[in-house]
Amino acid sequence: APPAPPAVQLSGTDPRVRDLLKGLSSDADFARWLDSEDLARRFAASVNLIAEGQSPRMPLSFMAPAGAFRVTKRQGRTVGSAESHTRYDGVTRVIVSLDAKAVGQVYQELKPLLDAAHAELAPPGRSLEATLSQAIGRLTRVPIPKTSPELTAKGALYVYVDPELEALGAAEKHLLRMGPVNMRKVQAKLTELSAALGLPSQGQARQP
Repeated sequence: APPAPPAVQLSGTDPRVRDLLKGLSSDADFARWLDSEDLARRFAASVNLIAEGQSPRMPLSFMAPAGAFRVTKRQGRTVGSAESHTRYDGVTRVIVSLDAKAVGQVYQELKPLLDAAHAELAPPGRSLEATLSQAIGRLTRVPIPKTSPELTAKGALYVYVDPELEALGAAEKHLLRMGPVNMRKVQAKLTELSAALGLPSQGQARQP
């Protein structure tokens, strides 16, 4: 029998990953994101978490917006402030700046590496494509609110008054906190990226 192919080594791959990724966007913040370590594992971890509806805050710590989430009163309702949404403008700008066609090409080049990183975390038998498809589907199906969703204080946190929104996973709530303008841009880009990656088409956001 032919010898088994050598296992893909993930350690020490950051320089190659950075070199391939740097051409995907000319945005300075994207270049800063690429300074992070263990990029393949970060990607796999974040996709797995989002696919499960969990927060990808840890592996995507470099994307965290500055400042704190703030609320305001509008017509007697407590809602997220406009400033809370604009904190995510930079993240949205970087995501929108990605060259989808180039992402598809780089994905194919890095696929063995990403598959190896994904296999460390994913449930047995689940492919990277399935995880990516599930993650993107979760985010593109989040309904874009027509008006700012009402919030209510619960201890030190704020929760959504609408039980449907409150029932969403942490990953979806991250997207909601970006505000409707950023949500539309990110969801449109995710749909474009999904097509570039050759993933099954995703359901679109419901317009309430």
